[in-house]
Amino acid sequence: MVSAAWNPRVLPDQHGKTFVVTGGSSGIGYFIVEQLAATGARVVMASRSQERMDAAAGVIRTLNPGARLETIPLDLASLDSVARAAESILSLGGIDGLVANAGITDLPPERGTTADGLEMLVGTNYLGHFALTARAFAALQPGARVVTLGSIAPILADARPDDLLSEKGYTAFRAYATSKHATTTFAIELDRRFGAAGLPLAALVAHPGYCIDALSPRRDGINNLSTTERRAGSLLAPFTQGRDRGAWPVVRALLDPTAAGGQFYGPMFTLFGAPRLARTDRQDRDLLFAAQLWQHSERWTGLRFDPREYPATGIAPAL
Repeated sequence: MVSAAWNPRVLPDQHGKTFVVTGGSSGIGYFIVEQLAATGARVVMASRSQERMDAAAGVIRTLNPGARLETIPLDLASLDSVARAAESILSLGGIDGLVANAGITDLPPERGTTADGLEMLVGTNYLGHFALTARAFAALQPGARVVTLGSIAPILADARPDDLLSEKGYTAFRAYATSKHATTTFAIELDRRFGAAGLPLAALVAHPGYCIDALSPRRDGINNLSTTERRAGSLLAPFTQGRDRGAWPVVRALLDPTAAGGQFYGPMFTLFGAPRLARTDRQDRDLLFAAQLWQHSERWTGLRFDPREYPATGIAPAL
C-alpha cells in the first residue's frame, strides 16, 4: 500500500539512520543528499571528486548547520575504486540505505570503455553499482533499502540481451537506455533474491523525470547559472521540473514506510510532478532477461553475488 498523504516537503525523522548516496555532489544526487540531511540522518556522499563533495557539504551545512555529512571517494568506472569504496562503506558500522544514483547522462557519441574494458555507460551507470552492492552487501542493516536510479529511456529503446555492452553496434541513446534497463532490472531481481533468501531488506527503483538546473533552487557552487540561462530554462517549465523535485521519487522510495520492495517510483506526470508509483517497462520485469543480466554482471565484474552469502566471492572476470 502506498500512502496518498506522502509529502515530499515534510519528510519523516531519520535520526540514527545512515544513508549512502553515490554521486551526491551535484545534480539530482546533491538534492537527494540535501533532503536526507534535513531529516537528521547521517548521509555519506560517494563520488569521484573530493573537491566537489566538500563544496556540496559546505552548501548543505550553510542551509542546515546540524547536517551530518561524510564522504567516500568512488569512481564507478573503476572496479578497483569500487572495491575500495565498499571497504569504506563496510567500516561505517551499518547502513540503512544505499542510493545508486551516480551515472553518466552526457552521452558520448563514440563507444568508450571503463578502466576494466567495459562499455562506458553500462559499465558506469550499472556494473559499478552492481559491484558496489555486492561488495558492501553486509553493511545493510535489517530493514535497509537499496534504491537504484531508473529512467524513462527504457520505454523508447529495448536492451539487446546478446549485446549489452554494444560490441556489435553502438548508438549513444541505446547504450544509455540499456544501462537504465539494467539498473531497473537489477533492483527488481535483487528484491526477488532478498525475498527468496528470507532477508529483511528491500530494493526499489525511482526515476526523476525530466529535470534541469534552471528550475532548481539556486545553490552557489552547485548549479550556478546566469540569469539569462535561467530565463531560457524557464521556457521549459510546462514540461519539466527542477532537480530538487527530481530527487523526490528517490527519497520517497527510500523513506516512505509504506513503500515495498520491487516498486518503481516516478513523477505523477512522467516528466514532472509529485512522486508516485509508476510502471516499469515490460522487459525490466522479464525473469529470463533478469537471469541473463545477473549472470553477465557476475562475469563482467568478477563477483559471484548471492544475497544468501557474504562476502561476494571472486571469479575470473570475462570481458
